[in-house]
Amino acid sequence: MRDAAPPSAHRPEPAAEARPDPALARDAAAALAELRAAAPLVQCITNAVVTNFTANVLLAVGASPAMTDIQGEGGVFAQIADGLLVNTGTPTAEQRGAAYEAVAARERAGRPWVLDPVAVGVLPVRTALARDLLAFRPAVVRGNASEVIGLAGGTGGRGTDATHGVDAAREAAAELSAATGCAVAVSGPVDLVRAPDGTVVRVPHGTPLLTRVTGGGCALGALMAAFTAVREDPAAAAVAASTVYALAAEDAAAKSAGPGSFAVALLDRLHGITPEQVAARAGLVREDGAR
Repeated sequence: MRDAAPPSAHRPEPAAEARPDPALARDAAAALAELRAAAPLVQCITNAVVTNFTANVLLAVGASPAMTDIQGEGGVFAQIADGLLVNTGTPTAEQRGAAYEAVAARERAGRPWVLDPVAVGVLPVRTALARDLLAFRPAVVRGNASEVIGLAGGTGGRGTDATHGVDAAREAAAELSAATGCAVAVSGPVDLVRAPDGTVVRVPHGTPLLTRVTGGGCALGALMAAFTAVREDPAAAAVAASTVYALAAEDAAAKSAGPGSFAVALLDRLHGITPEQVAARAGLVREDGAR
């Protein structure tokens, strides 16, 4: 799936007044180094359209994917995995059952998991599922602006396409965070990550080519699940994942002729990007006391 946005949203949103925070960049870099050392096992209950690309993104960055998504195994594997992603992109009855098993197991164990509410707020089955899953307290919710708004009870976008700008989802992100204690990551031209304490971090990197590759957004949710294995703070995990992914995407776009070569180059850059490059290049901006 992709986090497509209206044409105007491909232009960067107004930058925050605050200057980039080098401490945030250093933490994202350290998280990448720790992820590669740990090689976390990430269970993905995700949609059929993106399984291959998601698995390859996790492998490229240094994690180990497992697409364990059937009833009777979802909960069992969730007790073994270091990270868990539940993505509502193709919510078959089998996947829905596995998702409930998995998130219940994670909640009982007090372990983090990531919810990616694909097309929520538009289609009824996945909307009901995602809202039910919120009761199991995800560590991170990641979606485009329209999906985040839809999950919070508003009107979603056009299927998987966002029809709202990132900042339009700020209130919905605050509501979700207050209700569940989760971090909320809103993907767009400039990603926005809201921590439970109200702090917002902007990730001003990336490329519109991510909206032209199937799985460009869904793979980011899996990457966030991987980073929750090495960062206790869910917002820090989301920021690190967004930063590494967006910087690698910028590099891949610079050497690509179009979406096909970009997808391959993105995997190469996720494999090759170093913590030192992340620390030197990430222009992350923190907004304390966010409105």
